[in-house]
Amino acid sequence: MSCHRYDIPHSRRDFLQTAGCGFGAVALAALMGEQQAAAAPLRVPQRAAKAKSVIFLFMEGGPSHLDTFDYKPLLNKLAGQSLPASFKPPITAMGESKSPLLECKRTWKQYGQGGLWISDWFQNVAQHADDLAVIHSCASSGINHAGGVCSMNTGSVFGGRPSLGAWAQYGLGTSNQNLPGFVVIKDSEATVVNGVRNWGNGFMPAVYQGVEFTSEGTPIKFLDNPKGVDRQRQRDKLDLLGALNREYGASRTSNTELEARIRGYELAYQMQAEAPEAVDLSKETEATKQLYGMDDEKTAVFGRNCLLARRLVENGVRFIQLYSGAGSKWDSHKGIEVNHSRLCNAVDKPIAGLLADLKARGLLDETLVIWGGEFGRTPMSEQGDGRDHNPTGFTMWMAGGGVKGGQTYGATDDLGLYAIEDRLHVHDLHATILYLMGLDHTKLTYNHKGLPERIDQNEGHPFTRLLG
Repeated sequence: MSCHRYDIPHSRRDFLQTAGCGFGAVALAALMGEQQAAAAPLRVPQRAAKAKSVIFLFMEGGPSHLDTFDYKPLLNKLAGQSLPASFKPPITAMGESKSPLLECKRTWKQYGQGGLWISDWFQNVAQHADDLAVIHSCASSGINHAGGVCSMNTGSVFGGRPSLGAWAQYGLGTSNQNLPGFVVIKDSEATVVNGVRNWGNGFMPAVYQGVEFTSEGTPIKFLDNPKGVDRQRQRDKLDLLGALNREYGASRTSNTELEARIRGYELAYQMQAEAPEAVDLSKETEATKQLYGMDDEKTAVFGRNCLLARRLVENGVRFIQLYSGAGSKWDSHKGIEVNHSRLCNAVDKPIAGLLADLKARGLLDETLVIWGGEFGRTPMSEQGDGRDHNPTGFTMWMAGGGVKGGQTYGATDDLGLYAIEDRLHVHDLHATILYLMGLDHTKLTYNHKGLPERIDQNEGHPFTRLLG
């Protein structure tokens, strides 16, 4: 096959097949819905599973489990005193392990048939207690934000590994070839600690990385053609750009960034036809918008993001991650009452609306909703009215996607410092999430430098008790 730069294709199909010595066939294969030629083949679930999509509600900065979902009456009884000598002295980020215990000022009630304890900071989410699988025994290796966020997203405290969303997309692909399979939406323009590496592809082909949507205006930047540019002109421009990229890439086939860029341009072109419909919230009823809190300035941003997540799930997007408090705003070393009151108020109603809407539309059973941050907070005080980082025992919850709701799983000690029953490390959480999606994490491997790499770095085990 000739790859002379002056060969003239007779059709677009010929062009794509011949450009760059056949390298252009990769883009054509994606457009035709075939297997992605330069990446690992798409797979089917390895076991029967209900969870077809994931919505990960990430509270960046570390929400306090002790003030939200993990009720510890002893904490208030001992408030002002030092941590009892019977407790192993913890290593804390700020070195204030000897500070007095800080009381919880929240009002707690039991909800649902399982009697789940939930504080008044999440009184709307509490109405869905029977759908919540509350895991009180989570643990992480990341003691600071950089390590904690990286660990929760990639399984490692060090950057450079594929994110959980990338693994899910690599394992299952996406059912909609005209939208990204992995989407990230923040609640502000602030930078999440570690930046785009949290949704990156690591050592996998770059095609598996997450695509960031915006939280204001048009969710996808530059989705519309420039004024005066019609679709055919855009197509011609893309073909020329693709030809240049493929000619350059023909001798650099190991450069997955270039391959991802070629695919990105093609995906963007397809998105111009389908994405506007998928992300158009104007067609939603006022009642639906109010359900998500979009009529209230305090809840409007996260409510809009939650509604976008539901629409993306409806359109076959595999993994959606919503960040609350982008820029580690959940971090509460001081003034936790003011900080958490504001943030909980901003997400409580939208999350409850998301759960209610998914359930009403018959989507909750096949959508796994996850809530949590990179770690929890300590029972000891910091700066008088704040809490330090606590990766040794914290709470996350899941709903839908085949989990057994209305129950708590695992436990921390009587002060909420250490996970002591059914301890689930981040590796176990990742293995469990993939298991719920129908993937055996021990078989979902990617060969890198001669090694079969896994999301859990060979340490995780799925917590099958969560299954309904």
